[in-house]
Amino acid sequence: MAGCLALALGLISTSVARAGLLFITNTTGNTIGEYTDSGVPVNPSLITGLHGPVGIAISGSNLFVANSGNGTIGEYTTSGAAVNAALISGISGPVGIALSGSNLFVASGGSGNGKIGEYDATTGTPINAALITGLSAPYGVAVSGSELYLTNGGTSQAGGFNLSPLTLNLLISGLDLPDGIAQSGSNLFVANACSGIPGPTCGMGTIGEYDATTGVPINAALVSGLSWPVGIALSGSHLFVANSTGNTIGEYDAITGAPINAALITGLNNPQGIAILSAVPEPSGLALLSTALLGIGIARCRSRFT
Repeated sequence: MAGCLALALGLISTSVARAGLLFITNTTGNTIGEYTDSGVPVNPSLITGLHGPVGIAISGSNLFVANSGNGTIGEYTTSGAAVNAALISGISGPVGIALSGSNLFVASGGSGNGKIGEYDATTGTPINAALITGLSAPYGVAVSGSELYLTNGGTSQAGGFNLSPLTLNLLISGLDLPDGIAQSGSNLFVANACSGIPGPTCGMGTIGEYDATTGVPINAALVSGLSWPVGIALSGSHLFVANSTGNTIGEYDAITGAPINAALITGLNNPQGIAILSAVPEPSGLALLSTALLGIGIARCRSRFT
């Protein structure tokens, strides 16, 4: 699941929904910014001093961030405090990350030596640091139940694995530099950074939609005209896209692909990862805020499959 689902219990009046929150990695700026899901800045420099942050995921009240520059996964609170800036270290070029319960899945490595590793999200201890190997520049990873989805940019493919036992059960080919990947119900969304147009930024990228069980295209160009889309995340019927060269976050209807706000957030610095803390109606009664966040996150982008 590409987005991060969370429950916010903020005890104020009756069924008033709080704004959802977007956490965005600025890969070149080495920061994570926080915004409402309507694009209002909360703290554009919530976390600073990172090292090429790419993938980001939420669990409870904590953020997990893949630092591609120094090979670490850092853990922070959603208020920006460091829990463990090097929860996991010694990973070669970590990019996409995804959480499933207490397990953290990390895509790393380049052409031919790419892999997906599995770690304990509480301690950082490896469960299987080479769960899936032989990939060609894996980038995006998403997990739903016993299914793991990933993009493999080196071979222009996206794959689906059943985790128990570990078997390949879905493969999408013919993609164009696939990066971010997100799953919602029976649908799988894949960011194509290039879309076959030559040039330094490959021109206009797309988001394709596929059947999450069979890989059959539903709409291979659900959203088009993007500027090197990398991170994607879902919140209900809203699809959020990080345009890394356009330095924007765009918002689209996940069913029709229609723009809701193609420039929801602007002025970013090579945004690549998105994690969402979704809003839900708050219970009635009391007057003050208490927050309980329950989340499962993934984002990140850009992978390759052998």
